[in-house]
Amino acid sequence: METRRRRSSPLRAAWWRERSRATVAWAKAVHARLERRFPVITGIVDRLVAVNIFDSATRIAAQCFLTAVPLLFVLSAYAPEALQEQVTTSITTVFGLTGQAKAEVERTFQPPSEDLRQATGVVGGLMVLLSATAVSRAVQRLCRRAWQMPRSRTKVAPWRWLAWIGLWLAALVVQGLLHNGFGLGAALGFPIVLLMQALMWWWTQHLLLGGAVPWGPLLPGALITAVAVSGLSVTAHFYMPRALNRALTDYGSSGSVFVLLSWLIVVCVAVAIALSVGAVLSQEPYLRRRLGPPPESPDAPGPD
Repeated sequence: METRRRRSSPLRAAWWRERSRATVAWAKAVHARLERRFPVITGIVDRLVAVNIFDSATRIAAQCFLTAVPLLFVLSAYAPEALQEQVTTSITTVFGLTGQAKAEVERTFQPPSEDLRQATGVVGGLMVLLSATAVSRAVQRLCRRAWQMPRSRTKVAPWRWLAWIGLWLAALVVQGLLHNGFGLGAALGFPIVLLMQALMWWWTQHLLLGGAVPWGPLLPGALITAVAVSGLSVTAHFYMPRALNRALTDYGSSGSVFVLLSWLIVVCVAVAIALSVGAVLSQEPYLRRRLGPPPESPDAPGPD
């Protein structure tokens, strides 16, 4: 009796081990019941945990920011004046910038001095372009995790990373025209941007996964991502101008860095969630019959 009482005491390690085993067994039983009753919801939750959305989104956001800053200097030094004006228009239109924030963007693309050209250099421009592939690789890892595919099945040629960067830069250039509906107004611009985003993310998944997943199953993730990103671009018009102007006034350029990076993280979290949810939904029976079967996925993604 005394031995049994001592084993049941919370002051002993054996008591905690028993409670841990019981808690784990209870959690597994609850998960199994939920999986039977709500298979789609539990599948989405499991996939989001496997993707580690906040870690993946933070990596992509950091890579985007570290790539964007030197890339802007290269564009400012070497891009034709018409292209610089179009990029300025696109950035200010997408974020709805006004006041000091808009002036800072316009100042970035002022006619370059010879000192800036020499400091940047052709070699520096090539290095910036090559380092930009880090963003491509980060997005590729996200797509691979969303589809739970091992690295051996998603080996892609380096030209795909460069092609992804090139097309998204081209999309940045025309953002101003798309948002304004080619001069016909924002009412027409929003559905055009939504369609463009869907096509871009549809193509992104196919390109960075090396064609390992057919086009059909990739469509739900592309549509959900397009809706999420387009919705955030609308809210950016209300949040970003005020936040950037306040940050520039109170803290200078360092404050704007915090605002931009925070916004990038929010956008990348939305992208990570949308692609993961789309991958799960495409494997549900209803969509599977209409879009075609995705490739068989292992239980866990390959190591990064």
